Amino acid sequence: MKRKLILVTAIFAAVIILISALFSLSDKAANPNDVRAEQLIALNEIAQLAETDAQLAAQRIEALEEKIRSEEIRRSGAGREWIFCGVSLVFLAGVMGYVYGSVLRPFDKMKEYAAEIAKGNFEVPLDYARSNYFGQFTWAFDSMRREITKARACEREAVENNKTVIATLSHDIKTPIASIRAYAEGLEAHMDSSPERRARYLSILMRKCDEVAKLTNDLFLHSLSDLDKLKINAEPLEICSVVKEAIEELAAQQDDIHFTQSTFTAFVNADRNRLLQIIENLINNARKYAKSDIDVSLSQENGTVCLKIRDYGGGIPNADMPFIFDKFYRGKNCGNEQGSGLGLYIVKYLTEKMGGSILLHNHTSGLEVVVSLPMEK
Repeated sequence: MKRKLILVTAIFAAVIILISALFSLSDKAANPNDVRAEQLIALNEIAQLAETDAQLAAQRIEALEEKIRSEEIRRSGAGREWIFCGVSLVFLAGVMGYVYGSVLRPFDKMKEYAAEIAKGNFEVPLDYARSNYFGQFTWAFDSMRREITKARACEREAVENNKTVIATLSHDIKTPIASIRAYAEGLEAHMDSSPERRARYLSILMRKCDEVAKLTNDLFLHSLSDLDKLKINAEPLEICSVVKEAIEELAAQQDDIHFTQSTFTAFVNADRNRLLQIIENLINNARKYAKSDIDVSLSQENGTVCLKIRDYGGGIPNADMPFIFDKFYRGKNCGNEQGSGLGLYIVKYLTEKMGGSILLHNHTSGLEVVVSLPMEK
């Protein structure tokens, strides 16, 4: 770019010099001796006319004087073309210098900066005044660099979180498997000497198998890089009966749920399995972290059915509320409880995919989760 600017400047300078030279040569085309001879001849003619025709001689004298004056003016203007040439060259140099400093030089800097970005060097800042011609563009370019740097940092953090969660889930799976093996060995050794003990062993084995199934399911969901792979097969459902069925199954495992049965019938467009998954995740979260009784109820509000699940634990710290639905995020009050930070993330995703919404409310004692789904008309 710089070479092209120098070439254009040289061409313009050559044109200015050539034009000035042509004007100068045209001014010098007339020989001063020839002009002086012409003037002498004209004077002789006037002298001869003065003897015969005085009036014509006067006219010739007047014309000669005019010619001499014009010749003096032309001679006095000789050299002005070179002054014009010099001024033009200075102006040309100033304009080209300004173009180089204000446009080409910043552009060259941008090219170097883009080359560094292309190499993956995102640590190079680009400082430029926004008032410059390229100022806003360079500012936007540098803002993009900062966003890419931030995105890369988040990606690295996500990879590390991914490794941590997989390691945690893998470790959690080992515990129930060890219990299953221990009780299976007990059955093999005929330690179930009574029907009650045998029933207890089998109950524990079934519960531990359920724990393994849940953990492997969490591991499977975590391995999905794109939750769009979770298919939602929505269909009209009578939500009250589905919720009742899910609560009865969960209450059979542990007697800590108080379900207020609804007095109305409402249909929603939802996936039965995903709705059961939402209820199970919320109940298990309440059991794990609140360790209290759980109240479950249904209500109708502004064309939606609201599923409310309330516990009486410590709730969620207000500082964690804006991030509690983020993937892998776990609240500061989770203590030593094992988890992957996927439960509420998946619940929110599934609820929104079925056209609903989810809200969390901290009470004086405990947390209330409200899942709202639009009713079918």
